[in-house]
Amino acid sequence: MAQIGDSGDGRSTTVDLNLVPIIDLMSVCIIFLLITAVWTQVSMIQIGSSIYGKKSSDDKIEPPPKAEIPFRLDVRNDGYRIIIGRNEIRFPKVNGDYDHDKLLTEVKKIKELYPEKNDAVVTVMDELPYDTLIGGMDALLTAGFPEISVATGGAQ
Repeated sequence: MAQIGDSGDGRSTTVDLNLVPIIDLMSVCIIFLLITAVWTQVSMIQIGSSIYGKKSSDDKIEPPPKAEIPFRLDVRNDGYRIIIGRNEIRFPKVNGDYDHDKLLTEVKKIKELYPEKNDAVVTVMDELPYDTLIGGMDALLTAGFPEISVATGGAQ
């Protein structure tokens, strides 16, 4: 029992707090939270059909579509480096500045070769100023690569 205050005539007032509605409300809130929580499922890989499955001689291995070829722009101390698939193109600095025009023309050529490709990855060394990253991203956007990702760890 809880006591609240003291009445003026010398008698104490006692009040019983009914905690059952509060407990009911809290249990309903907890159940609602558990039911509405987002449950993620881990996707399963069928190992038998993908890795260890028997291959027949009729199965042809198709090369990946051109949109799946990795495309990366590295911003480095010595200039730009483009890696498209297994090809590597380097653009050294000219008079101490990055060659944005040459980079833009080469990226436009890559877009003409792979018109369905929309994504690119940009890496930048940690010690370089932020403007160098923005210059590389601007060249990619101008050439038609709107899906740009910035990779952490810097250019290798």
